Amino acid sequence: MTVVLLIADGARPDTLTRGIAAGRAPALARLAAEGSDRVITSVFPSVTGPAYLPFLTGCHPGRMGIPGIRWWDRARRRARSYVGIEAMWADRDLHPGSPTLFESEPRAIAALSPFNRGLARPQRLDGSVAFWLRLAWHHFRGDLSGWLRFEQEFATAFTHRVRVERPPFAMLALPGIDKCSHRFGHAAPEVLDAVAVVDATVAALQQDAERAGRRIEIWITSDHGHATVEAHDDLADLLRAEGYGLRAHPWTMRGGDALAVMVSGNAMAHLYLDLTTSERHGWAALRPRWGALVERLLARESMDLILLPLGPDRCEVHGRGRGMAIVSRDGAGRYGYHRVTGDPLGLSAHLDGREGVEGLEGTVAHAITRETDHPDALVQILALSGAARSGEVICSAAPGWDFRERYEPIPHRSCHGALHREQMLVPLLLSHPIDGTPRRTVDLYPSLLTALGHRPRAGIDGVSFR
Repeated sequence: MTVVLLIADGARPDTLTRGIAAGRAPALARLAAEGSDRVITSVFPSVTGPAYLPFLTGCHPGRMGIPGIRWWDRARRRARSYVGIEAMWADRDLHPGSPTLFESEPRAIAALSPFNRGLARPQRLDGSVAFWLRLAWHHFRGDLSGWLRFEQEFATAFTHRVRVERPPFAMLALPGIDKCSHRFGHAAPEVLDAVAVVDATVAALQQDAERAGRRIEIWITSDHGHATVEAHDDLADLLRAEGYGLRAHPWTMRGGDALAVMVSGNAMAHLYLDLTTSERHGWAALRPRWGALVERLLARESMDLILLPLGPDRCEVHGRGRGMAIVSRDGAGRYGYHRVTGDPLGLSAHLDGREGVEGLEGTVAHAITRETDHPDALVQILALSGAARSGEVICSAAPGWDFRERYEPIPHRSCHGALHREQMLVPLLLSHPIDGTPRRTVDLYPSLLTALGHRPRAGIDGVSFR
């Protein structure tokens, strides 16, 4: 048997259903009818790169040492970005103590994964210089029609490898939906052209398996959703205008040492304060100097949430116009939520008139936030705010806004990265029925290992639904 994981990068749940309803995705319609069609939550930041780590490690990205697609490395006093040449260092930046799915299944093949630790070069379909030059040519020119042609050719090469080699596990990322959503908006008809590429790949895989009389499982999901951008509030330009010396991409080698602005997906940002120190301080120590700046940021229309880490297991959560609460985690890994000046996460219906609640298991924490504007917020906030490489201030954009305007190859009409439901909810479409309950993208890793006949290791964040 071969298990194939297809990442329809940037697909919202309704992106795939629109493609099915429009008749552009008959193979996906078949999967939905014969298998399982669910909606699960991604991770914060909901951005390409970090949000692939749940599939590959079963852990939240901050725990794996990847707090964003851009972050400030305090130990080396330098910025890191996985948009461009520094993507070559992504595997080195991963926490060394957590094996990837590729390391657990050494006969795997993969293509267009941001992380490849455990794959030998012949196992990667994207390992050639010619491939990366062509990818860069289409990406940095914003040539989306050329990109989709390239993506279809590449998907055809992938299905050929699966047919000939019959690996136990194969993974392919298809970024076309994400790119078209950024350029045209997630609801634009052009996005369905990218859905058609995903559908053609599924159809080819199914036909090959049926002709050969062999079993194949196809798993389709996404790393993040998308949300309409109506206005940009470039945080780097804003803070420079206030007189702060700062570092922000693409100019990270100079600019000052007051702070670094590291934006991911364009709808979230880490702010690293006082770049002269290698130590990450909790907000209690930083409040006297930086409290006024946070108040000014919180007053901006572009801001939805600001997270101020107090330690590995406590974080202040400020919602614009909604007050502040504390999210906490006890020694047994159970979650708490306590209103201080308001209810920024909108959980009052679950508090029964109390100011707070404690002792929530992870499944309960997911359930009570699932239908809010910030699904799985309690778990995701602490997973990121408690990570050693995260910023001292973490910003999540309000609907309709993002935090970066300049230096993008195309204007962004849709974005992701934030802890907001449009960007956090993703589809999970399986070619086979399941009895378990998938909740989060971190659940895919142990479930995939189970399907491959391996036992998931202890200590991960995900729970198998197989």
